[in-house]
Amino acid sequence: MKLLVVEDDKRVRKMILAMTDDLVGEFFECENGSQALAIYAENLPDWVLMDLMMPELDGISATRKIISSFPNAKIIIVTSIKSDAMQKTARIAGAFGYVLKENLADIRKFITNQDG
Repeated sequence: MKLLVVEDDKRVRKMILAMTDDLVGEFFECENGSQALAIYAENLPDWVLMDLMMPELDGISATRKIISSFPNAKIIIVTSIKSDAMQKTARIAGAFGYVLKENLADIRKFITNQDG
């Protein structure tokens, strides 16, 4: 499985990698939504874990752009923003799921229950 982590905090990216390492064959990472668009198009990962608040291009905008070009993309928003309104916005943008950073273990649940 290929995984793209889009997160501006390197420590969080490393935590996500450690949590999913046994599930991932190829791991790509970047720190903003603009980079995510290019990496997604080039590598077509199975899953994208997308932060919301990032420089250059935020997670909602990046999700919309990826989904518009690749409708089958599976994007999970990974954020510290606990908000029903933001969760709804993410879903409308095309996100597959919404995980709080305080519950990173939920990422594994999404990936293992929906992949393959």
